[in-house]
Amino acid sequence: MTAPSTRKLIIAIDGPAGAGKSTIASRLARKLGYVNLESGAMYRALALKAIEWDVSFDDEAALIHLAQGTRIQLGPSLSGNRVMLDNRDVSQRVREPDVTEAASRVSVHPAVRQWMVARQQEMGAGGGVVMEGRDIGTKVFPAADVKIFLDADPGVREQRRLQQQNVSGAAAHAIVAELRERDRRDRTRPISPLVPASDALLLDSTQLSEDEVLQRIEQVVQSKFKP
Repeated sequence: MTAPSTRKLIIAIDGPAGAGKSTIASRLARKLGYVNLESGAMYRALALKAIEWDVSFDDEAALIHLAQGTRIQLGPSLSGNRVMLDNRDVSQRVREPDVTEAASRVSVHPAVRQWMVARQQEMGAGGGVVMEGRDIGTKVFPAADVKIFLDADPGVREQRRLQQQNVSGAAAHAIVAELRERDRRDRTRPISPLVPASDALLLDSTQLSEDEVLQRIEQVVQSKFKP
């Protein structure tokens, strides 16, 4: 499927960790020839800088000061998004567990989220983007042309994450515990909690393959191009 050049959509895909958002968003963006704006990678980049600069994840004022002097860029690559932090390629480093955990803590601060949302809106203002995250359809792009809320059974999401990281034993228990805590924080935070947009398509991927999920979303996207 390729997108007509005369109309560039904004596509928002939200959902909890392990639901398959990143993979689906990346594949959909490639098929459409769109940019994949990965919000999680942006938060991870800021969290990495906080680690490197020894800034407390709980100090909102210090984090926003750090953010204001930070440049984050995303670009396509064969293996997924290329993440640039202050003109330095950190694509691999931001995927490591310590940065993922730090990003979850950094992202709860209202001022940090406000700064990040402004950057994301700038990057996607012209359309032609697929963006995944936890508040894209509700906060970042509330007027998005397509809104998907992708979910799955918690146990299935946990197994997917373990398979993705290829771990077992104590490491597996730690990842499951972190995932559950992340779910709790995402769903209960006072600012932009993880909830479906009122006009989002709710899609449960528990019993679906990646190809089946992608096919269903493509059908929705294609309908937007019809006169």
